[in-house]
Amino acid sequence: MSARQSAIAPPAAAPDVREVHGVCPLDCPDTCSWIVTVKDGRAVTLRGNREHPYTRGALCQKVNHFLEHARLPDRLLWPMRRTGKKGDGRFERVTWDDALGEIAARWRAIIEREGPQAIWPYYGTGTLGMIQGLAGAGRRLWNVLGTSQHHLSICMAAGGFATGYTLGDNRIGMDPEGIAEAKLVILWGANPLVTHHHLWKFVEAARRRGGHVVVVDPVRTRTADQADEHVAPHPGTDAALALGLLHVVVERGAEDQDFIAAHTLGWDAFRERIREYPPARVAEITGLPIERIVALGERLAASRPTAIRIGPGMQRHAGGGNAVRAITCIPGVTGDWRHAGGGAVYDTRSFFSGNWPALWRDDLRPAGTRVLAMTRIGEGLLELTDPPVRSLLVYGSNPAASAPDQAKVRRGLAREDLFTVVIDHFQTDTADFADLLLPSTMQTEHADLHNSYGHAYLAWNAPAVAPPGECLSNTEVFRRLAQALGVTEPCVYASDEEMARAVLDSDALRIAGITLETIVERGWMRLGEPQPWAPLAKGFPSPSGRLEFYSERAAAAGLDPLPTYAPPYEAVARDADAARRYPLALIAPAGPYFLNTEFSNLPALRDKAGPQRVLLSADDAAARGLADGDVARVWNERGEYLARVEVSDRVPRGIVGGAKGHWPKLNPGGTSIAATVMEKDADMGRGAVFHDNRVEVERAAITPEQFREEFAALGRGTKSSEADLDSVPQPLTADVASRTIVRD
Repeated sequence: MSARQSAIAPPAAAPDVREVHGVCPLDCPDTCSWIVTVKDGRAVTLRGNREHPYTRGALCQKVNHFLEHARLPDRLLWPMRRTGKKGDGRFERVTWDDALGEIAARWRAIIEREGPQAIWPYYGTGTLGMIQGLAGAGRRLWNVLGTSQHHLSICMAAGGFATGYTLGDNRIGMDPEGIAEAKLVILWGANPLVTHHHLWKFVEAARRRGGHVVVVDPVRTRTADQADEHVAPHPGTDAALALGLLHVVVERGAEDQDFIAAHTLGWDAFRERIREYPPARVAEITGLPIERIVALGERLAASRPTAIRIGPGMQRHAGGGNAVRAITCIPGVTGDWRHAGGGAVYDTRSFFSGNWPALWRDDLRPAGTRVLAMTRIGEGLLELTDPPVRSLLVYGSNPAASAPDQAKVRRGLAREDLFTVVIDHFQTDTADFADLLLPSTMQTEHADLHNSYGHAYLAWNAPAVAPPGECLSNTEVFRRLAQALGVTEPCVYASDEEMARAVLDSDALRIAGITLETIVERGWMRLGEPQPWAPLAKGFPSPSGRLEFYSERAAAAGLDPLPTYAPPYEAVARDADAARRYPLALIAPAGPYFLNTEFSNLPALRDKAGPQRVLLSADDAAARGLADGDVARVWNERGEYLARVEVSDRVPRGIVGGAKGHWPKLNPGGTSIAATVMEKDADMGRGAVFHDNRVEVERAAITPEQFREEFAALGRGTKSSEADLDSVPQPLTADVASRTIVRD
């Protein structure tokens, strides 16, 4: 089949009103199935799919605004070239041919002079689709060219490596729907009522059956409000708590000896490690009362099955990998992996047994190409040599707003000798630094295939409407770029359909009856066995076939082969001087209105979120002469940001809270929380350390009135009539239609 043919053609004459199956593409474990109602070629409503067992008809308050977001008047519609200074955000319209021709010419010169590794394709989780997103888009082209490889380290890397060392697969665990069967539910660093609310119905089902719900989090979140118990350790001490709970289990003789003997490796050594963490020592490390540790340990010892949901936020510190290792070992000691409704879950993407090699074509990559971590972009742009980074291509990411050490990142992006191309929907902070800015399609305008990191379903996204203006899908941009570069490798020109067929070409999927035709027809299909399901009851995908308390692979990587407590860099002050200079540990998780930096320019959600805020305990606020509504400067030696003070009992003394996601240029002061975060790696996978951060807070020079006025003024540029975009011609050309699969 050629790249310009489609096995499933668009309808010859679409009805005036039709419903199109799709799926939310955003960085959330719920991966909701949705239905778009299209009238006269325009998407008029979006709703959750009631037939989907996980979505059940509900979308979150962010995604409920998705159609409004896609029609914002500041949507990028045409390729543009920079006309002003980098960072100023001044551009002029150019043609696609001009833009792609310039990229090709600049890249050919860079490759000839310094080699292809001087080019860094930098991508993030703007879409999680296998075709348009981080899993597939562009990877074949980067392999053929031999560019630097990109390591997606910003979100779940430390915990992913940890589950790999323990369970044998970075993306495997219990089926989250099984939580409904649990007698004890531990939400460890997870806040589902804010970040993935569909999980909560399974938590509630467990509670109706007599289950006990515990939230482990330094901050009292919305989810903690609804739990039966809230346990608040010092940030970054989760590994010590996990080992302390296991100490109680073992002291009570409640370990599952049969499971340990049949399905684990290294128990004798791990048991000795557990004995190093009695409750008294753990209380000293975590700040928790001994009685709380013992009581939860005893409940854990007696509750079968126990289900643990591990959130990615809790592994964003120096010892984050070891924390996830220790937690995923708990069901190995208690035997919960054998039970439906038991075990732990961090990531579920390995429920999808697709043919990744066929999609990625890593066999085309030259040996020895370097790997660059996205959380070290400031270092990469300013310090890397042999070769230095000469060109950056950014898609699905906004590092000027979200990467650590924001000031350093912006210095790197401001290099006049750095040729930067940004593919995006809007002119973000990162886009302001681009030399060329390219407009991309949004989820309702292209085809894509999605698995989930939070449940066991595969989903197909059919394009519902034509793209506005001259927007192109990521895959089409890369096909045209390959052509401009004169690439002759056929696989880089594969259609979206051919790429989908490649990743679905596996025996396991065929046996399950999952083909492109079946998934397109229904919109979604379940992966794995029907509920109740214990995916790891019969063994683990590790080299030994067992859960590995002792990991030879961890040892080979220079790590402790056993889970241990690795103290955070800063979150727990290591010396008196550090505590004096920056006495407050900053926790900045996801908030209810933005998803990473998505939706930060959407007026409805920006207005609800308000400007950046900092939560302070009453004691910490009083010590600094601060009250509710004051404006504070939150700072350390790396940077600072301005925030509205909220005095709250949700944070204990010594901890301050915030929420990530704000665009710096849309907030007073022009910076965000990432300005204070260190550019340093966690213990595993080069993971990020966003929650390993000490700051000081003081009154800002700006008044609350000035702060409010400036916030409102910065947002006025995002407020306009939808009619501006609706009037843009939206032709679905034969060329574009031939490269996508459309199914009502």
